[in-house]
Amino acid sequence: MNAETDLEKRIARLPTGPGVYLHKDEKGTIIYVGKAKNLRSRVRAYFQQTRPVDAKTKALMKKIADVDVIVTDTETEALILENTLIKEHRPKYNVLLKDDKSYPYIRITKEEFPRVFKTRRVIRDGSRYYGPYTDGTYLFYLLKTLRLIFPLRSCELPLTEQSIAAGKYRVCLDYHIKKCEGPCQGFVSREVYNDYIRQVHQILIGRTKELERSLEQRMSELAEALRFEDALVVRSRLEKLREYTSRQKVSMADEVDRDVFALTRSGDVVCIVVLTIRDGNLVGKRHFFVYHATDIPDAELLQTTIEQWYVEQDQVPEEILLPTDVVDTDILTSFLQARRGRTVAVVVPKIGDKRKLVGMAESNADVLLREFLAQQALKDQSVSRAVLALQQDLRLPRLPRRIECFDNSHMQGTDYVSSMVVFIDGKPKKSEYRRYKLESVEGNDDFDAMREVIRRRYTRADDGEEGRPDLVIIDGGKGQLSAAMEVLRSLGRDKEFTVVGLAKRLEEVFFPDSSEPMFIPRASSGLRLLQQARDEAHRFAITYHRTLRSKRTFRTELTDIPGIGEATARKLLVALGSVDAVKATTLEALAAVVGNANAQRIRTWVETVAPLPPDTTDDVPPISGSTDPT
Repeated sequence: MNAETDLEKRIARLPTGPGVYLHKDEKGTIIYVGKAKNLRSRVRAYFQQTRPVDAKTKALMKKIADVDVIVTDTETEALILENTLIKEHRPKYNVLLKDDKSYPYIRITKEEFPRVFKTRRVIRDGSRYYGPYTDGTYLFYLLKTLRLIFPLRSCELPLTEQSIAAGKYRVCLDYHIKKCEGPCQGFVSREVYNDYIRQVHQILIGRTKELERSLEQRMSELAEALRFEDALVVRSRLEKLREYTSRQKVSMADEVDRDVFALTRSGDVVCIVVLTIRDGNLVGKRHFFVYHATDIPDAELLQTTIEQWYVEQDQVPEEILLPTDVVDTDILTSFLQARRGRTVAVVVPKIGDKRKLVGMAESNADVLLREFLAQQALKDQSVSRAVLALQQDLRLPRLPRRIECFDNSHMQGTDYVSSMVVFIDGKPKKSEYRRYKLESVEGNDDFDAMREVIRRRYTRADDGEEGRPDLVIIDGGKGQLSAAMEVLRSLGRDKEFTVVGLAKRLEEVFFPDSSEPMFIPRASSGLRLLQQARDEAHRFAITYHRTLRSKRTFRTELTDIPGIGEATARKLLVALGSVDAVKATTLEALAAVVGNANAQRIRTWVETVAPLPPDTTDDVPPISGSTDPT
């Protein structure tokens, strides 16, 4: 019975309820994660040739060797689980959204007296995060406005009601200049302070109209109670809030909360934009890039983006505007309504103001994509002359922007190690260097050593676009290159990048399919880049080899004792002079040097494994530093 028949039988026994399926390749690596209303029907469709599929799905279907499923109670649970697994495993054939940089958030901490500040790290400790904010100037203005409106603390003190009651802290300058009301000394109650935080939350999620009405009501109540000074404080906050809201770029008359999605393409790159509108005002914009998206339809990209977006968002608006229909509107609508707890309208507007909003989002996506492509072009132009020369010298199909170079080092077959160094745009990137302590090489065999290190480096799953090399350099001649190519062919990765061997004697460059070497002019900066990578790999391997050899050099019978390490053994030899002296020393004298536990280990070893030599006397040598009185 072959594996295909076994897999078909397993698929026939799959449940018919909702859940998540995980496609795996022959190595057991997860290459795709999907969700389904009916697991059996959805998974079986991958093995039936009755429907047309895109190039990506065709490639996926050829790689599927096994399938796992996780059953869920509802389709919404399946959608959430699918996104969790995609983030965890980052499968090769799933749509992965990427920001072009790390944007900051505003964080409200989970404390009795919360703090509000900017951060780029998201820590799942119960804190609330808002953003990310793509405009640094706007973020600065927003935080400044919040501090002008509300007297929030800026300190990092771990304030609790108990520590405040104990009088552990004193007010700082912020209190004296009226920027903080002094919660550290109990000058403002926890309830009042957290009411400020609640109002900050309303501003950050765009609920400014509701907050304005609340402040107007509070100002009137204070005036009626003849508390005019307090009413003036509230009025000042209201004026600053209105000044902030007046600076919003877009204002809709209906004041409906909505998110607007749009995308644009250029080649195989797609830019997707999300505009966040709250109370009719544009309060946020976020964009993502998807690479290698030529064969992925707009409907699938939108569906994936919306699902991943709202899995992470706390707020789901009452209306979502799209440029086109998604793959499965029913599942998406059910998921969004479950997240919001109320009805959510998913609309594809054709005319009117809503269509104009979608058009504005499309214009933003177009501008961002053009800027991204322009930056990539400038980056290509800024590549060093050596990288360009190397491409010309080796006649490479693409720029060798990422170069990986391998070398081996050993001493007569002992302490066999290999190194991999990485050059990005002609410069070493030491954070990505790797060193390998070889395990399967016997004797002095450079070919086997090269096979092992290449297998260990490239057996890993897909490295991603940024981690995949453009050029691999093998330090050595035709033999080492052939050994490396043998492994790469067995892994199916011999066509992904160019591999060359560099022989040191005459600086010959070997290619896998050619028996004759190539000679690069000695004046070429491309050759100097090859030499630099080779010399750096050699240096890195030698350094690691020497480290291992120095560790191995200090070896004594004492380090064979379970629980006795190099430091303890050195201490014993310095104190007692020799291994034989250690064997002859009493338990009490040993304990004075290395402690009771180690002393007991040594005596047990002496009595059971390493008896005293025949000429050993009962005399105990003096501890180092003492003097024989005779």
